[in-house]
Amino acid sequence: MPRGTLEVILVSAKGLHDSDFFKKMDPYVILTYRAQEHRSSVAQGAGSNPSWNESFLFTVSDNVSELNLRLMDKDTFTKDDFLGETNGSELSKGEEESKIGGWRESVIDY
Repeated sequence: MPRGTLEVILVSAKGLHDSDFFKKMDPYVILTYRAQEHRSSVAQGAGSNPSWNESFLFTVSDNVSELNLRLMDKDTFTKDDFLGETNGSELSKGEEESKIGGWRESVIDY
């Protein structure tokens, strides 16, 4: 079974629909590949245009694209708000930058 490493570089999001009425959103991303999960930092007060510039490593096998990215808004007194999601079927091998649901992710080298 061939194995490798998938590096995901989470760059930014632009033009997100603001889910908070009284303050700017605090977005973060949950990245999942099979049983592996990573969580970005919270872009505190970043509102509709957050930037992360963070990288995450996943161990992959068999060229299976099951990467899931879930965009959330961190809330203090209530449950975090779901903002959007994409899965591996919308990603491809090689270097790619795609815009999905108003937010962007970069996938490098798997």
